[in-house]
Amino acid sequence: MKNLLDLHTHTIASGHAYTTLLENVAAAKRNGLVILGVSDHAPEMPGGAHKFYFHNLKVLPDSIDGIRILKGAELNILNQEGEVDLGGRAVDVLDYAIASLHVPCIENLGIEGNTQALIRAMDHKLVKIIGHPDDSRYPVDYEALVQVAVEKRVLLEVNNSSLMPYATREGARENYRDMLRLCEKYNAPVIIGSDAHYCDHVGGMDQALELMEEIGFPKALVVNFNADLFWTYIS
Repeated sequence: MKNLLDLHTHTIASGHAYTTLLENVAAAKRNGLVILGVSDHAPEMPGGAHKFYFHNLKVLPDSIDGIRILKGAELNILNQEGEVDLGGRAVDVLDYAIASLHVPCIENLGIEGNTQALIRAMDHKLVKIIGHPDDSRYPVDYEALVQVAVEKRVLLEVNNSSLMPYATREGARENYRDMLRLCEKYNAPVIIGSDAHYCDHVGGMDQALELMEEIGFPKALVVNFNADLFWTYIS
């Protein structure tokens, strides 16, 4: 099966990524993608883009060099109530948002608090994806998370970068084993995101696929391989 999309990518606007949008588009085309999401870090991440950056994403065309472009953001969850760091006119421009827990932006709230923060972030109208729910520094009740994701029709991400040898997130492989087994149990679709901070990583999913194949996770539940299923979640 062919990977069609990558919605978790960063450009130099994120402050700690190293390539431009056009370099990412070129990489997406080389790697056979059809859809590329631009999801730079929102303002509370140190070095992240200002809210004006997201508001001005309206100038981007819907397609660049044959690649469908979706305008997004990786929002920082700020507290147990699921508040995020972008709103107003900036949000009105976006096609989707990823909501994530990041060490510079929120402390570990414990299993119950972390789970509630993720679940409540799902109520934000543009949050279509929960980013890298895999870090043992933020322990989560995966059964509760998966059940609510099904109810609210939000995709849980399998983050390829979290599974790389250089990853700073802790326990991702073991945590994804638990989460994916529950996703299969509850028929919860997932999305693989590269979390690329350099263009050569755009569309990367080798680590995620290796893990999925190891545990026998059904590819029918991976929206990267099914454009029709993907659009039912993003539209």
